[in-house]
Amino acid sequence: MEFNHVSVLLDECIEGLQVKPDGIYVDGTLGGAGHGYEVCRRLSETGKLIGIDQDAAAIQTSTRRLREFGSRAVVVKSNYLHMKQVLNGLGIDKVDGILLDLGVSSYQLDTADRGFSYQVDAPLDMRMDQNQTMTARELVNSYEEEKLYEIIKKYGEERFAKSIARNIVKKRQEKEIQTTGELVEIIRASMPAKAVNGKGHPAKRTFQAIRIELNQELTVLERSLDDMVSLLKEGGRLCVITFHSLEDRIVKNFFRQKENPCTCPPNFPVCVCGKKQEGIVITRKPIIPSREELETNKRSKSAKLRILEKKD
Repeated sequence: MEFNHVSVLLDECIEGLQVKPDGIYVDGTLGGAGHGYEVCRRLSETGKLIGIDQDAAAIQTSTRRLREFGSRAVVVKSNYLHMKQVLNGLGIDKVDGILLDLGVSSYQLDTADRGFSYQVDAPLDMRMDQNQTMTARELVNSYEEEKLYEIIKKYGEERFAKSIARNIVKKRQEKEIQTTGELVEIIRASMPAKAVNGKGHPAKRTFQAIRIELNQELTVLERSLDDMVSLLKEGGRLCVITFHSLEDRIVKNFFRQKENPCTCPPNFPVCVCGKKQEGIVITRKPIIPSREELETNKRSKSAKLRILEKKD
């Protein structure tokens, strides 16, 4: 299956990055190069896009799609956590803009054997990087009940986390849980009928939690943001698209802290902590998809774009 992903908030991201023809830009979650392609279209021969992704299928597709731009596009297989090392290896010290689209791609969701979807029965996988050794199957069958409860509650914000964790452990004592379909049935059986038949798929939150834990998504995000701001030139932009409240909270709080890092008590007449502003929050409220975009791409409905501008 072709790596396919409808780029969310595409125009808003390009506008937010303020692409300059001779600028250097990083797409830390390149995917199928939807955003990256539009950045490259706006670059002159002296401009450059560095596209990073940990998914081998994304690397293959984006490399082919960006080939027409020659040396303007550089594609690297890595995790955006290692962005600074990737850029150092390319002899790049500072960049004009960085983009992160933290959503799971349509390719990953729709390719059954990747095991991301609760809509089809497939092997439990959920690895963003298929070179990673641990899969969702191993996680579900090895984590202790208390640990399962914690991640489903924290990362899935699931009301029935305790019951789901208990039933996962109970079921795996009979037989190893091997497929997404088996896990969905356990989740359904752990909820009251009203919740099972309510709005949204009953397994959505638990699958999200397992995926986040397996790929360490929030940890990677938290550990990467400081590096990304340090890589920006003055006036450079960091654009981040999130898809759930946990990611959005991390980005929102980080941006606020970069704009107002002062730790002095509010009643101090002057700042004595010495912490200086590093960024300006461009988006006081997150940018969300238009009605037109929601009509053409339902998967964009939870997307939020936040933008920070570097200030030296």
